[in-house]
Amino acid sequence: MTHPFSMKSWSPYIAGAGIGLLSWFAFATADHPLGITTAFEHSAALAEQAVVPQVEQTNDYFATKEAEGKPPKIGWEWMLVVGVFIGAIISSTLSGDRGAPVVPPMWQARFGDSVVVRLVFAFAAGALMMFGARVAQGCTSGHGISGTLQLAVSSWVFILVVFGIATATAWTMYGKEGAPHV
Repeated sequence: MTHPFSMKSWSPYIAGAGIGLLSWFAFATADHPLGITTAFEHSAALAEQAVVPQVEQTNDYFATKEAEGKPPKIGWEWMLVVGVFIGAIISSTLSGDRGAPVVPPMWQARFGDSVVVRLVFAFAAGALMMFGARVAQGCTSGHGISGTLQLAVSSWVFILVVFGIATATAWTMYGKEGAPHV
């Protein structure tokens, strides 16, 4: 039998159960849902505050967060960010999946083999996702995991929209059968 940590992919049922247990643990120990984008939001606010110390008096963000009793801070969400990063490195090392190409074959067939173009688009897509997560007041982990587990209607709407847009984007970029549009 193959050791689970050396597998390149897991059953979605096992992974889903693990995420559910992690979510229960987060609620039980931190009384807080899982989410990652808040860490970046707080870091940006703290960086702004470090550069412009008087920003608290003129920026409604700080007043709102203070009123909610949730001032920006480097908190446990950053440990989740660090854990995801370290976990990805460990997983890719143990599974032997570290050698993934910077420019995957499907991307190369559709858009060419330029590493710079691929990285620029990846960065821009990540920035667009972060912007969307902040507009939606949560990311796929915040809404998609914690929010749906709490049966929040806004989270269910969010996740349906995310899957719909992701499907439309994949079909537009790569075609219905997964073959690149050339």
